[in-house]
Amino acid sequence: MSRKLLFVDRDGCLIVEPADEQIDSYEKLDLLPGVIAALQRLVAAGYELVMVTNQDGLGTDRFPEPHFRGPHELLLRILDSQGIRFREVLVDRSFPHENLDTRKPGVGMVRHYLADDGWSRAASVMVGDRESDLAFAANLGVRGLRVGAQGLGWTELAQQLLDAPRTATVSRDTKETRIRVSVNLDRVAEPQVRTGLGFFDHMLEQIGKHGGFALELNCDGDLHIDEHHTVEDCALALGQALKQALGDKRGIGRYGFSLPMDESAADARLDLSGRPYFVFEGGFPRERVGGLSTELVPHFFRSLCETLGANLHLSVRGENAHHMVEACFKVVARALRQAIRREGSELPSTKGAL
Repeated sequence: MSRKLLFVDRDGCLIVEPADEQIDSYEKLDLLPGVIAALQRLVAAGYELVMVTNQDGLGTDRFPEPHFRGPHELLLRILDSQGIRFREVLVDRSFPHENLDTRKPGVGMVRHYLADDGWSRAASVMVGDRESDLAFAANLGVRGLRVGAQGLGWTELAQQLLDAPRTATVSRDTKETRIRVSVNLDRVAEPQVRTGLGFFDHMLEQIGKHGGFALELNCDGDLHIDEHHTVEDCALALGQALKQALGDKRGIGRYGFSLPMDESAADARLDLSGRPYFVFEGGFPRERVGGLSTELVPHFFRSLCETLGANLHLSVRGENAHHMVEACFKVVARALRQAIRREGSELPSTKGAL
């Protein structure tokens, strides 16, 4: 997954801004309340920090230690001592020539990031305390958040970035199907499903209900031909929505479930690894349940794995085809419930990415 960057202003954002708006006017450094704990959380969640400031503040310092280059360097040392390190520190030194594009909201200082495809604009954020910082964010193509007297506190900002509901809405339109699916992994709600196939609707409802997340799915498909395109494309769209909502997957359980249903039993071994793979073991005693061909059951889960990026081993045994199919959907839903549950912000992988 592409890296996510947190661009951060300095004066008025990391520290309380002095009256003359220069960092080297400070007799001491007053950090904004909660900034260290918030930045520690954000770094732990995978954000890389880039300081972007219009103020130089690297001149003569008011501090006795000769090895300090000034209050700016003292600030960096304080943050470094708390495990908060910047990928890059960008300071505009064009003052008093404020019409240059290196001065925010111009993006001259970050021009090299505009040509870099290795980071995600959608997942990255600019944090500042002025309108010029928000305009800079818009010019860079990232989300802008304001802190300080006119904006959020740092604690609230970290909560907004890290604890926000994981949601996604996906539309998939082809000549064969028109699908819209919405998921909210952090909200429980009754599933709302309409595909034109009653039994298939019932199965998709199992995924939302037993998966423990809000699911809305509507599909208009070419059922006058058969149900294949509807089943396959619903799986592809649902997998895409789940993957999008999971984001970088920090804090998730990742793995997950065996489940009995009367005479039937199903086993799902799931890994949200980012690598699609599907193995199915079992057979159904009849070809159709309701309007659904049983041969499409493993095909549905194979398609789901493709767009979700999941490794799923699914097996089923039993005598009643209805029970067996339903057990498959329920057991995968319960495995998803375990795997998507978010606790903390650690990434459940030694690779550094999922």
